[in-house]
Amino acid sequence: MTTTRFRRSAAIAALAFPLALLTACGGSSDDAGSGGSGGELELTALDYYTDEPSHGNTQRRLSDCAAEVGATITQSSVPAAQYNAKILQQISTKSLPDVLMVNNPDLPQFASTGALAPLTDLGVDTSTYLPSVLDTGRYEDELYGLAPNVNTLVLYYNKTLLQEAGLTVPTTWAELENAAAELTTPDRYGFAYSAAAGTEGTWTFVPFLWSNGGSQLELTAPAAQEALSFYTGLAAKGYVSKSVVNWTQADVKDQFAAGKAAMMINGPWQIPSLKETAGLDWASTTIPVPQTGDTPVAPLGGELWTVPRTGGEREKAAASIVQCLNSPETQLEMATTSNTVPSDIEAAQQLAQQQPDMQSIVDTVTTAKSLTGDSGLKWPKVSDELATAIAAVISGQASVPDALTAAQTAIDS
Repeated sequence: MTTTRFRRSAAIAALAFPLALLTACGGSSDDAGSGGSGGELELTALDYYTDEPSHGNTQRRLSDCAAEVGATITQSSVPAAQYNAKILQQISTKSLPDVLMVNNPDLPQFASTGALAPLTDLGVDTSTYLPSVLDTGRYEDELYGLAPNVNTLVLYYNKTLLQEAGLTVPTTWAELENAAAELTTPDRYGFAYSAAAGTEGTWTFVPFLWSNGGSQLELTAPAAQEALSFYTGLAAKGYVSKSVVNWTQADVKDQFAAGKAAMMINGPWQIPSLKETAGLDWASTTIPVPQTGDTPVAPLGGELWTVPRTGGEREKAAASIVQCLNSPETQLEMATTSNTVPSDIEAAQQLAQQQPDMQSIVDTVTTAKSLTGDSGLKWPKVSDELATAIAAVISGQASVPDALTAAQTAIDS
């Protein structure tokens, strides 16, 4: 940990140095709009961590990081359901906070308004970041946000059931289908996933689309048709319950934990519950790919810290805080308590060593990408229309070609 402490101190010092010059040469704090006594900056931050312990932990980290650059910071938290509307209202009234957290799929919407400052222009160091994670904070090739930690999706499997059936852990689509077939019984499905409306349904299918070379904006292409045919075909053959059109990821976890599904697609946020399930011997692996040698590509989840354009001293101080929030030590601390993966390469490796249950998550993150990586500003419509198409096929209301054609038409309209 010595090297990570040094990297954090050096990075903060590099950002704080120009801030100190501004404080010495740029006039009073009133000139900068800080309002603090003795020249101390009073900054603000906005997030959607309304519940404890997330709210308190975030306030502590924000305050610690602000203190490193001689500032104080006040945290405001808005419920997630109202969060984006709040940000858009603040953009329109030019009243954004100094430090703003956004969910990574929403970054294009806010960055496209010009309200956020590019972090590279503010001297934020990203040299130790996983490239896949950095891309979640980009919009039109500019870096606007940094995610201290990320999550993704993997395949969870019941070790006991696979061993009893004499099956190896599936790595390809063919192996996954074979395992799902072998593990399906009158009182158990071989496989489960969420095909619910909206983000959860799309998010769970996207690894199959991307790993097959498909794009969320090219749904009538062969790669997309093949992926959806395989994915929904598992339900058509009886290996996946058709009730998945109503199942959230939490519902899928419950089915798996109860022994009613032998395998599932889900995220690391389910690990605490799985560990508490008596008699369940489970493990996880990267999501199977079409052919041996293909690269698994799953979506990245997680929040980004951004710096709204406020100008001068406040903007530089905010950038220092974002850098501090993304220090390897902070990332590792957050990861060990939230079942997420640090964005720093070395910290991610440390996590996998400390928590072997997270190894497959770390492996997946290295080749994953943002949900908006190929959809950009069209992501909200893609999310709704693709999930609708998936559910329509599973429920027998449409064929794969018809469902994807309808989705593509709606996205392009």
